[in-house]
Amino acid sequence: MDLTTTVLMVLLFVLGNVTEGEVLHYNFYDKSCPQLENIVRAGLVPLFVTDPTSPAALLRLMFHDCQVQGCDASILVDPIEGNVSYEMASVRNFGIRKRELISIVKSMVEAACPQQVSCADILILAAREAVAMSGGPHIEVPLGRKDSFTAPSYQQADAWIPPSTAGVDDMLHIFTSKGMTIQESVALIGAHTLGVTHCASILNRLYKAEGDKAHQEMEPGYEAFLMLNCPEWSLTSNISFVFNDPTAFIFDNLYYKNAIGGRGVLRIDAEMVSDPRTAQIVKHFASDRDDFFRAFSSAFVKLSTSGVLNQGVIRKRCNVLD
Repeated sequence: MDLTTTVLMVLLFVLGNVTEGEVLHYNFYDKSCPQLENIVRAGLVPLFVTDPTSPAALLRLMFHDCQVQGCDASILVDPIEGNVSYEMASVRNFGIRKRELISIVKSMVEAACPQQVSCADILILAAREAVAMSGGPHIEVPLGRKDSFTAPSYQQADAWIPPSTAGVDDMLHIFTSKGMTIQESVALIGAHTLGVTHCASILNRLYKAEGDKAHQEMEPGYEAFLMLNCPEWSLTSNISFVFNDPTAFIFDNLYYKNAIGGRGVLRIDAEMVSDPRTAQIVKHFASDRDDFFRAFSSAFVKLSTSGVLNQGVIRKRCNVLD
């Protein structure tokens, strides 16, 4: 192999493995689509007013997309006829909603800035707005993501998205692998302050085997309330749900206060209170909303920049692989 060929191969390797910091930046669309953030915000306001459950749905949609091969809008892709292996078929994506909202906003962006903005960036901005419009922090996010030109299988989603039975060990393994501190990991779980949990996701916890109660104790009255709303043999557990906390449409720190009081819905909600690695952080966030907001913002940015594609496309339609 001559020197010219060697140098060329090295250059191709370097260019094909650009770091996230070199790919994304905060003024990425200043010239190509300077009104982008205003368009996204204006598009979402009426949708959020019409359906106040939409912010929680978009935030979860972003989390699930970024967990599987990075934030690449792959979760938005509809299956090709006859393909039963697509990402949304994963059991981990049970309850995912509002994918169509990203397509609505994308059409607005395309009208102003044709073929300039990726669906992946629009999804990140939509999740950011979901937090801010629900009373949470306004998070500055770097942009410049590309959309995937392939769709992962449901097996990949099953492998990377944590189940509803995940505990502290699972949570720390997933988030620290993306560069988050333990504090940021606990803050990111605080996204449970928005939305609901389907009964199907907590039946195992409510009707656990005798003796299997480690880190899962609930305040007796709250446990009775959950059992009343999620009976063990219900035929509607896939559509029945309970609110994650009393202010399920507001992004606040009440989630942590509820968890401390034994009113956490999921296993992770209860386990963080007693685990020595996370217990003090939960207590701190319960008493200091601003610190929770700061840690959540930092964690949000780290999640949104983890595994960003070095090569990809800008889809014209978010639900179709062009």
